[in-house]
Amino acid sequence: MLNLSENNIHKRFHYDKFSAFTKVNFVQWESWFRKVLFLFFILVVIFMFTPWTQNINSKGYLTTLYPDQRPQTVHTIIAGRLEKWYVKEGDFVHKGDTLVYISEVKSDYFDPSLVDRTTEQVAFKKNKIDSYTNKVEALTRQKDAFASILKLKLQQTKNKYRQAKLKVKSDSIDFVTMDAQLKIAERQFKRTEELFQKGLKAMKDVEMANVKLQETMGKTIALENKLFISKNELMNAKIEIANIKNEYLEKVSKVESEMSSAFSDQQEASAVKSKLENQLSNYIIRKGFYYITAPNTGYVTKLIRSGIGEILKEGEEILTVMPEKYDLAVEFYVEPMNYPLIKKGEHVRLQFDGWPAVVFGGWPDASFGTFGGKILAIDNFSSSNGMYRVLAIPEPGDKSWPKGLRVGGGVKTFTLLKNVPVWYEIWRNLNGFPPEYYTGNPANKPLKKDKK
Repeated sequence: MLNLSENNIHKRFHYDKFSAFTKVNFVQWESWFRKVLFLFFILVVIFMFTPWTQNINSKGYLTTLYPDQRPQTVHTIIAGRLEKWYVKEGDFVHKGDTLVYISEVKSDYFDPSLVDRTTEQVAFKKNKIDSYTNKVEALTRQKDAFASILKLKLQQTKNKYRQAKLKVKSDSIDFVTMDAQLKIAERQFKRTEELFQKGLKAMKDVEMANVKLQETMGKTIALENKLFISKNELMNAKIEIANIKNEYLEKVSKVESEMSSAFSDQQEASAVKSKLENQLSNYIIRKGFYYITAPNTGYVTKLIRSGIGEILKEGEEILTVMPEKYDLAVEFYVEPMNYPLIKKGEHVRLQFDGWPAVVFGGWPDASFGTFGGKILAIDNFSSSNGMYRVLAIPEPGDKSWPKGLRVGGGVKTFTLLKNVPVWYEIWRNLNGFPPEYYTGNPANKPLKKDKK
């Protein structure tokens, strides 16, 4: 029964008919089951005390680190009619290359000579401003001439006034002297007449005294008349001074009024000229918007509008250009409960869509196909989905991210936290507790922008 012979009799011998063999086989199987169960228990105990890295799982997508490296949507600045395409999807373009040509659709800009005509209007207004400037200068010179003439006329009239004043004074002295002589002649005539009545004087003497009195009286009247004439001349000189002042004041006021009117017209022409220059600049700039150019160097990824003859509105999207060079980053979202656990500079493991990977969340070192990342920025306010946005970049020193990655690809993230035993992690999940809050590595500091 030891089966030492080469002849096998198991097929001819039925063990189940003998109870002894049945009891012996049962004992062997039970012993083996105990050993396996004990070994399994030992393994479970060891597994329960195995270190487990707590992590936060989330989903995100690939983006670029800098805003100017993200897909740029090209818009039309002005409304127009799509006339010609210079590119197609997938073309590589340099910054400033022509993408699309559009024509004008607004009647205000149909004139092909609009810029030239507006330039002529600006030149005409400039000449008009120059003519007003010359007019103001001429009126200024006229005003200065009037001021000089007024000064000379006043000086001449004042001299005339002083002469009349001196003449009045001289005539007044002559009149006073002659008036005194008249009084003397009257007294002499009276004495001669009295002496004649007494017989002491002859009639001839009376007549001579009377003649002298009449002569003196005539001279006195003549000098008085002359004095009145001199006073009238003095008064006329005063009036003439006032008239000259009024006359030239009126002329100067008229010139100043014309100067103000010319200056006002000049300012109005300057305002119109500035408005025309503004329109001219707008027309010139608008002509440059007919050719839509590439905002940066990259690839044409999507033509939003197609065909020829379509009418485009102002600010409407035309196509999208993806920059040639860009720095990848991962954008993902975490729930508010896990937000306090996320810190700048912490490590995160990334699994990119389309790249095979075997992931063990609690044992990142045993995972295959994941890549390292470091948290660069965390939003301080929640997004529209109620979660907080986190931005991660490649971790220095870790293996490089695959070169085939493209912006917009999906990513699964595992933010690594504290190491705890497996039994604690199971107990935490059964009770619905969050991961352990910890301060992280104090050596972690906010990353600086890499110099290119």
